Amino acid sequence: MDNSAQLVGTWKLISCFMEDIETKETRQVWGERPNGYLVVTSAGRWIVVQTAEDRKAPHTDEDQSDAFKTMLACSGKYRTEGNKISINIDIAWDEAWNGTEQIRHYRIEGNRLHIEVAPQPYSNFGGKVMRAVLIWVRG
Repeated sequence: MDNSAQLVGTWKLISCFMEDIETKETRQVWGERPNGYLVVTSAGRWIVVQTAEDRKAPHTDEDQSDAFKTMLACSGKYRTEGNKISINIDIAWDEAWNGTEQIRHYRIEGNRLHIEVAPQPYSNFGGKVMRAVLIWVRG
């Protein structure tokens, strides 16, 4: 069943954990109450901004570097095929993502959107190959 039309809207991040593909270790890198919104448009645009909980305003270069490591922001045109979403990133907080295709798998249960990110290297984690599991609520 194609439920891609149900993706359209605004979603608030309520849970996120990362799994190290090699060690299977999981951690809530954004904290227990992460911040984030995902906007999915009917015109095929995907826009996401995420930050860790309890971030402080940066005052030094080191603070700014730390702030960069506790956020994610990107946008691109998306398409769906079954429960797979492919996002062609055209702008991102991390220049390494620009021009890439990001693959996600999803399912919608009631007002919740469950997204699993295909394993990939993350610069914020020293290039380790990780997969992310995120839960969003409509709103």
